[in-house]
Amino acid sequence: MDQVSSKEEPTKEVILEAALDVIEDRAISGTRLRLIAERANLFQSNIHYYFRSKRELLLAVQKKVLNRCIEIRNALEQEAGDSLDAKLNVFIRQKTEFIRNMKKYDYAEIDFWVQARSDEDIRREFKRSFQNWRSDIKDILRPYAPGAKEKELDLCAAVFVSLLEGATLQYLIDPEAFDLDNYFDAARAAVKDRLALICNPSI
Repeated sequence: MDQVSSKEEPTKEVILEAALDVIEDRAISGTRLRLIAERANLFQSNIHYYFRSKRELLLAVQKKVLNRCIEIRNALEQEAGDSLDAKLNVFIRQKTEFIRNMKKYDYAEIDFWVQARSDEDIRREFKRSFQNWRSDIKDILRPYAPGAKEKELDLCAAVFVSLLEGATLQYLIDPEAFDLDNYFDAARAAVKDRLALICNPSI
């Protein structure tokens, strides 16, 4: 059983990576199992062995994208310092990695967001992912905002998520519009300013 599993898993990953490539080139609306099979250098029947339908494959691709975000952040957390800047940088560095070096993951995320308007399963997965994202950020912010109300931290976390996602939407369309590092410096400063205002409303 272990031998079969170890052989099958790489093939499944090849299919998922090929699907991401096709989505990057053609968007989800233009993605076909035939194109994925060609990109993966497999027969289409190989894909059906792992995924019963295109939709099942797409749901697996969505989970792969979301899980890859978590994997990168977990790895970055191992080397991050204890300061607020260092902890916020974990999220910034993960997003920067996607934008600069793993564009197909960001393109897929955007396309899945569009699909979420009409697909409840995709919508549910996105909702869960954003909830977890905001929760993780709140956990980081809370020690630096003693006495802050949960609703205030909720808003601060939501703003940070929007700034992270906003970089993707703007930069992938027009990378000449702004310097990405400067953008994230400003995003981090905005979150810290908001946090300072929460702690000192008289500022």
